[in-house]
Parts: sequence; structure tokens; C-alpha cells
Amino acid sequence: MTMFPSDRRYTKEHEWVLTAGTTATMGITDFAQKELGDIVYVELPAVGRTVAQGEVLGTIESVKAVSEIYAPISGTVAEVNGLLGDKPETINADPHGAGWICKLTVTVPAELDALLDSGRYAALAG
Repeated sequence: MTMFPSDRRYTKEHEWVLTAGTTATMGITDFAQKELGDIVYVELPAVGRTVAQGEVLGTIESVKAVSEIYAPISGTVAEVNGLLGDKPETINADPHGAGWICKLTVTVPAELDALLDSGRYAALAG
């Protein structure tokens, strides 16, 4: 069963965002990791990089395909999940927890309001 935690916001491109103050942790959804299949490599963004909403942050390679990771909001990359370098499959095991991809310092908070809540995302993902 696919779960979409209600404490975060979602993009139509299947990323999630969880904010605490001005820090937004992001990753890909359970739906996305299931669609990708076994994840074998994650290209993470550089810490300190500034990104605009919708810009490509990195890529995820699975046994099925290579997919781009999009910035769900504008911000500066404050931290990346180094665990994914050695264990990219962590995203398959825990996409909404230990499989987070990076933390962004939010620069345009209003962009969060335009993202989907869990109910709207669940309807999109089916």
C-alpha cells in the first residue's frame, strides 16, 4: 500500500517536501520509487548550490531508467544525504524517511503553498 504522509507537500513530478522553519527536506515519493524499481545510483546536488523551483537537482538511476530530480521549491542546498552514495537503495526502503535526498534553505516560502497536500497528491498518483 502506498502512503503519503500528511505532514509534507508534494509536486506533480513526485517529489515531497517537509519544512521546519526555513529548512525544507526533500525526496521522492513512495509512488515514484515503486515506479522506478530498484535504485542503483543517485547523483546529488552540490552543497551551496542555489536552485530555482522546477530546476533539475540531480538524477536517480534505477534498473529501469534514469530520471531527473526536480527542485520542489527555490532555495540553497544546505545538506545532502551522504548515505545515498553507498546505499542508494535506501530510497526504495524508506523514501519518506532515511531516503531523503537533500535539505534546502527556503528562499521563496510562498512556493510551498502552491504544492499539493497529501490528499491531492494521492489522487494524482492513484
